[in-house]
Amino acid sequence: MKTTQIATLMSALLASTSLTAIAATDAKTSLDFNLRYESVDQDNALKDANALTLRTRLNYATATYDGFSAVIEFEDSRVIAGVDDYNNTNGKNAGIYSVIADPETTELDQAYLQYSKDKFTAKVGRQVITLDGHRFVGHVGWRQDRQTFDAATFIYKASDKLTGSYSYISKRNRIFAQAKDLDSKDHLLNLAYQSSVGKLVAYAYLIEVDNNTRNGIDTYGASLTGKKDQFSYAVELATQSNTVNNADPMYFMVEGGYNFDKFSAKIGFESLGSDNNVGFATPLATAHKFNGWADQFLGTPGVGLQDIYLALSTKIMGGGLTVAYHDFSADEGSADLGSEIDAVYAKGFAKNYKAGIKLASYSAGDAGTGKVDTNKLWLFVSASF
Repeated sequence: MKTTQIATLMSALLASTSLTAIAATDAKTSLDFNLRYESVDQDNALKDANALTLRTRLNYATATYDGFSAVIEFEDSRVIAGVDDYNNTNGKNAGIYSVIADPETTELDQAYLQYSKDKFTAKVGRQVITLDGHRFVGHVGWRQDRQTFDAATFIYKASDKLTGSYSYISKRNRIFAQAKDLDSKDHLLNLAYQSSVGKLVAYAYLIEVDNNTRNGIDTYGASLTGKKDQFSYAVELATQSNTVNNADPMYFMVEGGYNFDKFSAKIGFESLGSDNNVGFATPLATAHKFNGWADQFLGTPGVGLQDIYLALSTKIMGGGLTVAYHDFSADEGSADLGSEIDAVYAKGFAKNYKAGIKLASYSAGDAGTGKVDTNKLWLFVSASF
C-alpha cells in the first residue's frame, strides 16, 4: 500500500459518519520527543562522527466504534544546533565521517484502520509490527526514524493460551528515510501457545523485496521461553532458505537468567549460521538489540556469527543500569570476530521525562575480518505527553 493510498483511505474514513463519531468521543492524542547526542570513534580513516538530533512523534488515535478504530501518526527527525558531522546513510558526508543512521526526515509513520471483535483483530494500513522479541521482525525503535510496514495484519486469539497471526507486507518503511524504503511481498505467520513449561512459538517468515529479481528469504523456526521462580530460560531453532545464493544457514539460541535480590544476571549463546559463505539473515529485525550495541553485526558475515554473552542489571539511584559483554567468533572456521562491552543507565523523572547515557566499545578480532575498533556514546533525554 503506497503512502498516497493510505492518506486517501484515512481521509475517507475520518470523513465518514461513523469515524467522525469515533473522533469526537474519547479520542486520544499523544506527543513525544527524543533528543539525542551520538558520537562514533572508529580506528580507520573516517573522521569521528557527532550528531545531535531531535525526533518528534505526534499520534492521534480514535476511540472504538462498533469494533472499528483508527490511528494516524507523524514523525519528524531534525539536526539540532548544526551538530551534523556524520554520514547519515543517505549520501551526506559519505566516505568522510562514520555512520550515524539518523537522517533528517518528515513522514507518515502510521496510518491504519483496525477492527477488533471478540477473538478476532484486523489491522490494515501503515503500522508497527513486532514479533519474537524483535529478533526477526521489529520496529528498530532505537533509531530516530523507526521502522514500520504497509501491511494487512490478522490476529485470532483462539483461547487464553493459543494465538495465531498473519501479516502481509507490501512495503518496508525502513530507518533510512523514505528514499530507502522497499516495496516487498512479505508473509509473516506466527502461532503462539502458552504451555505449562513456557510460551511455545512456531513461525514462518517468507520475505521478498518486490524488485523483479529472485531474492526470497524463507525462515521457519520454533522457540520456547519461560520462567520458574527466579529462573528464566529460552531456546530457539530456525532454518533458512536463501534463494539469492542457494544457501540454507541455521539459527540457534539458548539463554538462561536468574533474578537475585538486588540484581539479575543473564548468560546466552546465539549462533547465526553460515552456508555457501552466506550468513543467516534477519533484514526485518531490530538488529541493534542483538550482538552488541556498536552495531558491527547488523548483517551476519559470510562466515556466520557465534555470540557468547553475559548481562548484569540492577537498580541504582532510582534508575536502571545494565552492563553486557559479548565474545564473537565465526560459525565457519576459527576466526576471532572480536568482543564488546556495553553499558546503559536510564532514569525517569518529573513523571513525563527520561534521561540516560549509553556506551558501546567494540574490540576487533583477527585481521582480515573487515572490522575495526569502534566506540560509541549516546546521551539522551525523552519526554512523552
